[in-house]
Amino acid sequence: MALSSSTSSRPAPARRAQRSHLVPLLTMGAIGACAVAIVAYLLWPTWGLEKAGDPDRLPITIGNTLFNVPTKAIRVKLQKRTGPQERVDLNFVYPSLEPPEARRPVSAETVEENLPEIDRIFLSIAAHHDALSPDDRTRTIYPRYLDQTAGTLQDGLSIRPFRDNTPYANEDLVYASSPQIIARCTRDAKTPGMCLAERRIEGTDVTFRFPREWLSKWRDVATAMDQLIVRMRRPHG
Repeated sequence: MALSSSTSSRPAPARRAQRSHLVPLLTMGAIGACAVAIVAYLLWPTWGLEKAGDPDRLPITIGNTLFNVPTKAIRVKLQKRTGPQERVDLNFVYPSLEPPEARRPVSAETVEENLPEIDRIFLSIAAHHDALSPDDRTRTIYPRYLDQTAGTLQDGLSIRPFRDNTPYANEDLVYASSPQIIARCTRDAKTPGMCLAERRIEGTDVTFRFPREWLSKWRDVATAMDQLIVRMRRPHG
């Protein structure tokens, strides 16, 4: 019995030695796992994946003249690019002068029910290539075709009709000096009349189009056109 007891107790030191080596290994493994977890937490990206979109504004050169154009205001998809272009067509909501939101598609069945009221100023910027300026046209061309016997004055705005059988028949020339506005406006008929106002800015001619009925608030419209030009001529950003 004494021999058996002595023999069975001999492996005990060996087992204790194995456990003594295992404890540091487990401790080191736990420390290493904690370190890896901390590093992974610190380096894990905190941003979300977002779909790249168009920039808010595009620097576009037209007639060697730089404009910073709101991307959402551009009407023609092919014009949504930076760099030199011959022409850019835009539209802005009035009176906020912000780029419009995309309109819902209209089907053939609902087109007559969804005819929107015109609430936008349409704007085209094109290189003039040394063509006759809008001011020169107003001073030298338009007077030849105006009806010299007719005209009205409405709230400080002069309205002069063009004669029949002229290139500007069925149009009126409207103008004022404070604030300055000069425009040709078609008369209301089966379709609402529209006004066209032109301005030369360095190498470009800027053409605004808006409903004739807005002439009742012509001072606000003239100020809005000035503001749009100032915004697009500001340095980018």
